[in-house]
Amino acid sequence: MRFRIAVLCFVTLTLGASTLAAQTPTSVTAPAAGDAWKTSETLGDIDLSGLTPVQKKAVLKIVREQDCSCQCGMKTAECIMKDSNCSYSRTIAKIAIQGVKDGKSLIEISKLMDASPKAHRPKLLEEPVKIPVDGAPVKGQADARITLVEFSDFECPYCSAAEKQVDIVMAAYPKDLKLVYKQFPLSMHPHAELAAEASLAAREQGKFWEMYEVLFKNFRTLSRNSIMAMAKDIGLDMDKFKADLDSGKYKAVVEKDLADGEAAGVYGTPAFYINGKQYNGEVTLAALKPILAAELKGETKPAVAAK
Repeated sequence: MRFRIAVLCFVTLTLGASTLAAQTPTSVTAPAAGDAWKTSETLGDIDLSGLTPVQKKAVLKIVREQDCSCQCGMKTAECIMKDSNCSYSRTIAKIAIQGVKDGKSLIEISKLMDASPKAHRPKLLEEPVKIPVDGAPVKGQADARITLVEFSDFECPYCSAAEKQVDIVMAAYPKDLKLVYKQFPLSMHPHAELAAEASLAAREQGKFWEMYEVLFKNFRTLSRNSIMAMAKDIGLDMDKFKADLDSGKYKAVVEKDLADGEAAGVYGTPAFYINGKQYNGEVTLAALKPILAAELKGETKPAVAAK
């Protein structure tokens, strides 16, 4: 049985002594429910019992101010509280705990964190992998010099956010970049597999990208009924759509994409590959521009997605 977890995206680790040493305000507004991590005296199930009150205060200060290196856009403490599966935030916290116990300075703890493999996510992996793309939905010119393969989940909030950024990047490179979409519904999202199959049923009528757009736009309210309403709104033949969706013929396609993703090293969504090389940085035009420029100049190792 496959085990798939959601991996949060988008922000790299930055840790500096000046950040760690920032002073806590003397008076603050009570945080909203989603901001409980800012004042909580616990870190999920991470054991803080061996710390003195002063040490505990120091650890909490560090993890509340430190960006999580999983690129989720949250602070380490926030990520620990909101995503118990994140190994990056937990590792950073454990380094902070041990460093404080050992009496190390904030600068020394910073260096320990920076030396950890969990402190960094590479922007673009050097070694390309072969990703089968034959038959997958494609947007962009067929002869584009750069192929961006996306493994994604229609019920994932981070995938929905990335979709908007991908559109911006695609618009900036209309002749040089094409997007290949691969399904990777996570088991933790109850409607993701149905949405994946629905997108393929829409593709049967030439409207994959229209369905792709409305599914991501409505990722919070996915259900069979809402998906049917979306299909009707984009002008699908509903009798054919229902018959195709209920036939079960797309399950094998989704399973094949999942297997292709896992073989390439995908373990969460969204996951992007640029000419076969995994990209783990921010999905923004500013972040991607230098990488795409290097690809166009041939300054990186060549790689072609396999068919």
